[in-house]
Amino acid sequence: MSYDVINPATEAVVRTIELVDVDETDRAIERSHKAGESWRRVTPADRARLLRRYAAVVDEHNEELAQLEVANAGHTIGNARWEAGNVRDVLNYYSGAPERHSGKQIPVTGGVDITFYEPLGVVGIIVPWNFPMPIAGWGLAPALAAGNTVVLKPATLTPLTAMRLGELALDAGIPEGVVQVLPGAGSSVGYRFVTNPTVRKVCFTGSNDAGRKIMSGAADQVKRVTLELGGKSANIVFADADVAKAAAMAPYAVFDNAGQDCCARSRILVQDSAYDLFMEHFEAAVKGVKVMDPANDASEMGPLITASQRESVMSYVDESAVAFRGSAPEGTGYWMAPTVLETTDTSDRAFTEEIFGPVVSVVRFSDETHAIAIANDSQFGLSGSIWTRDSGRALRVARGVETGALSVNSNSSVRYNTPFGGFKMSGIGRELGPDALLGFSEEKNVFISTEE
Repeated sequence: MSYDVINPATEAVVRTIELVDVDETDRAIERSHKAGESWRRVTPADRARLLRRYAAVVDEHNEELAQLEVANAGHTIGNARWEAGNVRDVLNYYSGAPERHSGKQIPVTGGVDITFYEPLGVVGIIVPWNFPMPIAGWGLAPALAAGNTVVLKPATLTPLTAMRLGELALDAGIPEGVVQVLPGAGSSVGYRFVTNPTVRKVCFTGSNDAGRKIMSGAADQVKRVTLELGGKSANIVFADADVAKAAAMAPYAVFDNAGQDCCARSRILVQDSAYDLFMEHFEAAVKGVKVMDPANDASEMGPLITASQRESVMSYVDESAVAFRGSAPEGTGYWMAPTVLETTDTSDRAFTEEIFGPVVSVVRFSDETHAIAIANDSQFGLSGSIWTRDSGRALRVARGVETGALSVNSNSSVRYNTPFGGFKMSGIGRELGPDALLGFSEEKNVFISTEE
């Protein structure tokens, strides 16, 4: 079965690819299992060397990967170059892990007790369409570093960079079968990762409904899962903040990647006394966002991924609630202007549901308690921001908000050397950071008696 990959900015066919089926998936999983018998015996130093080489090869192909992502996913060229660089950086970061993934010697009576970390085996990684490159790297790098083999299913809409990363792994000297990329449908290929008992862990980033199905299916085999299932993050602006800076930065916290970002700060909470000033600066900032051909170096926002995604996003826009809009190209491509809604009803679906598009809702709050209550009135808890000059307030609110990754006077959500993941319906487990290998390892305890 073939599938046409479409450029969302031009609606032209980028490439036609062949999709794998369940039988091909099973054969790939078996190859991965066999490759794992030797991969797990590669010395930590040699595994580290191969990961460093993989990072170098990715870096050599940064521009190629970036241009591919612009055409495949509509990402701006600036973002796409950063994303390819992020894959390189994550591989480099975890290349330091194999030689440091050590166990413990635990004091016990009558002998010596030591622990080891063993690889799980075959790891299935299911990558979403919104950030195909970095999220592939987030799973690949620590899984390989821990001695596992990987079968990776990219989103059907955006398979091209993941497929290229699979080829580059071979170019870097990663043995055949250790990294396999399987373009195909989630309902067949992706779910086979869940049901095939040879796959010992599934990493999934995507919708809440699909995540629940994966978690339920994995329970039959007590299979490990890491799930990142979306968000509806709050951007909280206190009156004592640098309000002009908070407003100037806010568009890029929600309209980056056309709002198709689980970490998007799509709820902006502004303290009453700063509201008018914030909105004045925010309007100027929103209208200044450069929505244009993503291949243009000046572009700050590209199109939505499909026409149906644009239709879904637009269904959330009540014209009576629109405070102002930015601009977007007309004609060919799945374009939509950045849109700002004002609300007093925090139960409105635009304020509570993950829209996954360039729409943000702004609401007033009175004090810290009120801000925390609004922020926590959500089934999600992935990321968020707090803007204040009061360090005590920043810490109080950060501790009070139920979310996995917070920034103070910043909108940064993700760093490869710090943990990332959500509270509540935003998922289970953590990616990235120094402890990621623990999620790809079994801890084995060995007691050695010293008694005669």
